[in-house]
Order: sequence, then C-alpha cells, then structure tokens
Amino acid sequence: MPGSQEAYEQAMNAGHNAAWEQDWLVAVAAYGKAVQEFPNDPEAHIHLGLGLLELGRLEDALKVYTRANQLAPDDPIPLEKSADVLERMGRLREAAQQYINVAEVYLQQRDLEKAVANWERATQLTPGLVAIHAKLAQAYERLGDKKQAIREYLTLAFNFQKNNDSERAIRAAQRALRLERSNPQVLNTLRALESGTPIQPPSNTKTPPPSRAVFDRDARSSALDKVDDAKRQSAQTASDPNGLMGEAMNDALGALAIYVMEQSTAFSASSDVLQGMEAQRQGLLDEAIQAYERAESRIRHPALKMNLGGLLVMKNRPDEALKHLGEAAASPAFAAGAYYALGVAYFQLKRHKQAAKFLLEALQTLAQESAASTESPLFDNLNTIVAGATEEAQSKINARFIEIMQGKDWRTRISETQRQLEETLREQGEKGLIDILTAQHSDKLTESIALIDRYVRRGLFTLAMDEAHHAVEFSPNYLPVHVRMAEIMIKEGRVRNAITKYNTIARAYLARGENARAAEILTNVLEMAPLDVSVRESLIDLLETEEKWSEALDQYIELAHTHQQLGNFDQARETYVLAERLGARVNANVDKMVKIKHAIADIDLLRTDFRKAQKAYEEILQLVPDDERAHRQLMELHYRQKNTVEATRRLDKLLGIYARNKQITRITQLLEELVAQEANDTALRSRLAAIYQQLGRTKDAIAQLDALGEIQLEAGMHAEAANTIRRIIMLKPDHVEDYRKLLAQLGG
Repeated sequence: MPGSQEAYEQAMNAGHNAAWEQDWLVAVAAYGKAVQEFPNDPEAHIHLGLGLLELGRLEDALKVYTRANQLAPDDPIPLEKSADVLERMGRLREAAQQYINVAEVYLQQRDLEKAVANWERATQLTPGLVAIHAKLAQAYERLGDKKQAIREYLTLAFNFQKNNDSERAIRAAQRALRLERSNPQVLNTLRALESGTPIQPPSNTKTPPPSRAVFDRDARSSALDKVDDAKRQSAQTASDPNGLMGEAMNDALGALAIYVMEQSTAFSASSDVLQGMEAQRQGLLDEAIQAYERAESRIRHPALKMNLGGLLVMKNRPDEALKHLGEAAASPAFAAGAYYALGVAYFQLKRHKQAAKFLLEALQTLAQESAASTESPLFDNLNTIVAGATEEAQSKINARFIEIMQGKDWRTRISETQRQLEETLREQGEKGLIDILTAQHSDKLTESIALIDRYVRRGLFTLAMDEAHHAVEFSPNYLPVHVRMAEIMIKEGRVRNAITKYNTIARAYLARGENARAAEILTNVLEMAPLDVSVRESLIDLLETEEKWSEALDQYIELAHTHQQLGNFDQARETYVLAERLGARVNANVDKMVKIKHAIADIDLLRTDFRKAQKAYEEILQLVPDDERAHRQLMELHYRQKNTVEATRRLDKLLGIYARNKQITRITQLLEELVAQEANDTALRSRLAAIYQQLGRTKDAIAQLDALGEIQLEAGMHAEAANTIRRIIMLKPDHVEDYRKLLAQLGG
C-alpha cells in the first residue's frame, strides 16, 4: 500500500541534495526510502537506478530500471538507462536489443532523431544488424543527411555480400548511388560487387551519439543530468585502482550505508561502521580497520566483511584477511571481489596453488556475471593446467591474473585477456596457454594483440602491422603475432608475402614439435594458394612423419594434379606413381587407386605412350571389371592401332555393361559416334543397325544395312552381303523387289 506522501517528498529531496553533492551512498539510501513509501512510483525508481549506477552496482541498477520500465512502459528513459547498464556489464547483444526497443518508443513519440541515435548505438555494439541499418538509411534520407544515408546503404551492401546475397548487395549500393551519382566510394563499391570482389565496410565518420539525459522534469533533475553525463563519459577510463577488489569494496560501502539506515542496530555499532566507512573513503586504512573490527562482532554483514578483509589485504595482513573474505565470498553480491582478494592474500603468503584457485574463481564469476559463454572450455582447462604447473609457473600465472584484475580499465583488460586465452587454447592447446601466461611481457603482449585485433576490425591494416612489429620486438618467439601479420598481409592483398610468412611459421611449429598446428597452417595456406608446390610438399613430409597415410595420399594426388595444371607432366606422372605405391602399401580403397591409375593413363595417352596407357587401363579392369572409362579407352586404343578384332571385343564388353544397366541411349550414342569415326567398320554398322531395329527405327536400320552391304560388296564379301540383304528384306523396305533381285544375283 502507498505510504506517507510527506515522507516520500522528504526522501526524494534528500536524495536530490545528495546527488547534487555527488554523495551517492546517501542518495541511494534516500531514494530507497522513497521507493519503500511508494513502491509503484517510476520516478523514484529512475532516481534510485542512477544512484546505483554511479556506485557501480550494475546488477542492482539493472533490476531497478527494469522495474521502472514495467511501471512506465511509455517512458524511454528506464529502457535507455538499462541499455547503458547492460553495455557497461559487457552484455552487448542484450544492450543492442534494448537500444532498439528504446528507438521504437521514440518513434511512437515521433522523435526520429533520438530513434536514430539509439539505432546507431545498437549497430555499434552488434555489427551486422541488417534490419536496423536499413531503418537508419531510410531515416537519414528523411532527415536529409545524404552522407550518413550513403554510409548505411554501403554497410548494408557489405553485410549482404557477407551473407552471399549479391543481388541485394548491389541493390543497396545502387540506392546509395541515387543519392550521389558521382560519389567515388559508391562507384567503386558497385563495381566491386558486380565483379564479385569482396568489399570492406565503410568507415564510421559519425561521432557516436552522446549520452542522453535521465532527468528532464525540473531544474534540479537537469543538474543531475549534467553530473550523469560527465561521469558516464569517464566511466570506462576512471576505474578503482584496486580493480575488482576495489569495486567490491565500493559496493560494500553502499550496502553498509543502506543497512545502517534501515536497521535498528545498537548506536555504538552503527557509529563504528560509519566511522569505518568515512575513514575508508578518506584512505585512512588503519583507522577504518580498527572501526570495522569494533563493529564486526555486533554486525555480521557480508559488506562489512568484504571491506575489512580487503583493507587487511591492502595493509599486507593476509592471515587476518582470510576468515573475513571467506565469509564475504558466500554473498553473491561480493563473490567475485572476495575471491580475488583471497587470491591476493594467498599470493602474499606464497601459497600459490590456493591463490590460483581463488583467482580463477574470480575470473569465472566475472564471466558468468557478464553473460560470457558458459560453454567455453577455458576455465576447466585453466584449472587443470595451473593445478599441474610448477610452483614457479603458478607464481608467474598468479601475478599475471592479479595484474589484469586491478588498475585502470581492468574490466576491458579482463575481457581482452579472456578472448585471447580462448583463442590461444583453440589454436595452440594447453601448451600455448602456459606459454602466453608465463611469457615475459605477457601483459604487454595481451594488450598489443588486443590492439592489433581492434585495428584489423576497423580496417586500419597499416597501424595493425606496425603494432604487430612492435609486439615482435619484445616477444619475437610468440608465433600467434606472426600469424596475425600473415593475416594482415592477406587483407592487404599481399598474398605471396603472406604465404612466405605462413611457411616460416609452419617451420617454426615443426621445429617445436607442434606438428598438428603446423599442418593446420599449411592446409590453410593451400586453400589460398592451391598451386604452391613447396607448401604441399612440406605438408606431405609432415603427414608422413605423423604416419597419417590416408591424408598424405590425398596430398600426393593433389600435388600431382598441381604439376599437371602447371604443365609439368613428367613430374605429375612421377608423383602419381609415388601415390600409387603409397596407396598399395597402405591398402587404400579401390576408388582412390582407380583414380590414380586413370590419371597415370591419361598422362601416358597425352604423351602417346600407348603401351603404358593400355597396361594402366588393364590394371584398372582387374580392380573394377565394369569400369566404363577403361573399356572405352582400351577400345579406342585398339582402333587407333588398327586392331579391330580386339577393339570390337572391348566394344562388346562395354555395350554389355550399358545393356545390364539398361542404358540404351548410351549404346546408341556410342555406336553412332564410332560409326562416324570408323565408317567402313562392318561390325560397328551391323551393331548399330541391330539397335535401331530393336528401337523400332526401321528406316535408320535399313540405311545402316544398306551402307553395310555396299561395304561388303566392295570388299568382295558376297556371302556376308547376301546375309545383310536378307536382313533388309525382313524389314520390308520400299522397293523390296529390287533387294530380292540383288539377292538372286548373288546366288541367294
């Protein structure tokens, strides 16, 4: 039920005054009282959300803004602020969707400019939102901003091409061209799309939309907006120097302030807590510890434990800190910070195995809080790897983890480090993880790789390559940097340089004994340059070393085919022979052996070495008696050598195969083709006439028998000619009496 209006107004005024002074702990407590008085008041929720946001209590702020949206669904501010919170938490896809929802609310209010600003923010957080880019393009057209409309249409073209939808990509570019007929970027993009050349997304020259005000209802709210905007702009760069632990301790300060105001605890205990909080804010650590220790026996709150444990760690009193931090870790609100502080405490005690356990717990908790993929095997692998590492390696790894979770931009560095470790695990396995975590200058390496990737995503390839060279200077043996250099060369169109670089990287992996990684790189290179003989030969050597005979055989076949394409037929044949020997040795399947033998025979035919070709085809028929191509080639070889008897025998076998498969059309086509080539071959004409007769093509059959009879008469084969005339008479041709007279003249 609603509470006291007077109490509500007093609480709101107190909150506004505290917010004006940027005393957010007091502001949150006051706005919380206002919400208690009127739980369904969206205004109080919006103000409370701001205070929680300023204290860095993102989860709580998100819950409050979500409730405010439920209470005032037509007000865009709660949605907008919850999108901001999601963005800060690293939940970028959810944030993007929320900005889209905000844009729809502004559209309903006919505020197109604010809708556009939110659409822009959504596309910056989640690239590839085709529907939103389309809306942006149309909106900019309506606003008369041709430059930005063109950018959006070209972005659409890039995304459509990426999705293999060339037709829509071209239409998007043509739409941009209608806005500015002489725009060189549009013209170049259109030409590239029409020729099938990959295009790059246009650079975003538009300044990101500024943070929008939260309060616009009165003068005091407007002042709060300015504070909010100023702090929001610096939020990503001004982090607590104590990192994750410092953030947890700030959250604990806020929780303690609310707890003390809401609970009727003993005055002395409350006084000690407030003294501790004030001393902590002023950096008087010893005084804060003493005050909290006086209060902790009477106030058993996890926020007090978090602050007391964290302060003890900061004063290098780890033994005393462990108990307090263990209790704080039981609270989900402080779990990540408490785990980190426990890791630091154990590190100070040189108990590196326990330190690693809690530092990894902190990282994993953060990943879960930010909706990072729970399916990633990273943390399972890290726990196994670190637990099995030497004490020296554990010490280095712990120092690395402690470093990334404190200081400026620690959240960004954690995200980048996690992404890099996942990539390292995927590409280099567990050994690669150990290498990157224990490498000298691993902190600089992580930052440098993140910077390279950021430049590449923006298409700034020169800057990316410069940064890669810089990384090589302080970590020359870290091969993933060299891989990135090769990838940049590919994007710049320097394919030959990239291939040379990849070859060098593969040889380095081979020297390290990391054959699987070397094979993967060589395989990727061959996809880019399938005619590179040296790369394929390196891959074959590697596969043979690994005794991967089936894969090696496939590569031998591809190598021989490459030689063929390059016109090196002698080398091609030699390579096919090597493949044939390997296939016989490892009992390769029949289809593969037949494929190799056909390739050898084809080269022998090309070189007019008919004897070797004939031998190869006969070997094929020993493996596959019904191989049509082998029968056909043997038949043609015998015809070429004027051995018509053997040619006819091969022909009959081939016709038998077609007949068993009921391929009558192929029988007819083959015989017609052969008759055209060997017009005087009586066996061919006789068989073609017979097949015409079976098909009911009587006139065609008579024509073939006529031609056959003439050939026989000219050759003096009178008896055979008489038999042919009898076959014609049986077909009842026109002028049958003429055929009977001719038969009588022949003595028939």
